[in-house]
Amino acid sequence: MSRAPLRHLTATIAVAVLVGPTAAQAAARTPGSATPAPGQVRTVVRDAATGAPVPRACAALVPVDAAALTAVTMGEDQVGRGGGCSDEQGVLVSSEVTPGAYRLLVRPYDATVHGWQWVGRHGGTGERERAQVVLVHSGAVTDAPNVRLDPAGTVVGVVTDAATGAPVPRARVMVVPYVPDPKYDDHGPMTDENGRYTITGLGPYRWPVQFAAAGFATVWSGGVGSRAQARTVRVRAQQSATLNQALPVGTPLTGAVRVDELLTYAQVIAFDAATGDLAGVADVGDGYLLRLLPGQRVRLRCDCSYAQPVWHRDAAGFDAATPVRVRRTPTVVDFDLG
Repeated sequence: MSRAPLRHLTATIAVAVLVGPTAAQAAARTPGSATPAPGQVRTVVRDAATGAPVPRACAALVPVDAAALTAVTMGEDQVGRGGGCSDEQGVLVSSEVTPGAYRLLVRPYDATVHGWQWVGRHGGTGERERAQVVLVHSGAVTDAPNVRLDPAGTVVGVVTDAATGAPVPRARVMVVPYVPDPKYDDHGPMTDENGRYTITGLGPYRWPVQFAAAGFATVWSGGVGSRAQARTVRVRAQQSATLNQALPVGTPLTGAVRVDELLTYAQVIAFDAATGDLAGVADVGDGYLLRLLPGQRVRLRCDCSYAQPVWHRDAAGFDAATPVRVRRTPTVVDFDLG
């Protein structure tokens, strides 16, 4: 994995750890407030082979709850807002954590030595759903499973147009979905002019991979819309695995956006209606165009105005938003923010 996403994810965690406590503690001190006190998560990061402590490995606390997972905006990875990094003894403490259920995604500082992993009970995994669920309780310290880092491996491949076989340049290739920033495009691995890509720094496990490119539907490896149905790639330590992917154009989901003052970089974001995973992102002008796979069910959010984001049919949030079923014929969903 390139250093760009690592720098961004580490910065996101640092902001969450530094900014989060003030609001959380203030809420906990409010008389009569029902807001639970934050908790802590503690673990130790070691080399799986030698048992030596690994410093500067950073963990993201990724919410299990789908609605919490959708708290992601432009330029952010879909990893939640909490975490921490290990010290010289390998001890990693995440403070001011909102009570709830989480999975840990660990990213070593030196991804040429150790690979990324979702933390399982008895070792690493590349599949989020196989990671150990950590329950954080109000005001308590929770011990997560110890992290045992394995050597890193690489994934390479070619991304093509499913209809023509032509290479697709500038496709985003992700093991953690993220919302692109129209102003910055160096966030993570992308395909070159020949459609080729390289992901480095992954642990030696089976990984699902997401692909996204302008003019195509966003898909998981195997050409499917759901992470759970993805065809995983087997990464091996200090070796390269090959994963090629053809991108379909999908079904257009379009709509008008009526707003008094449009954000400079406005977006409509589609989330999987069941899991909360990112399913597609479209830039907004007078309207927007998403391309999705027939059969997908998504919930739509318009980050379009200088007020709060708006969920489809003026819902209060992800859980209340009206799901949209994607069919083989174009679908229209308008947003009125006036």
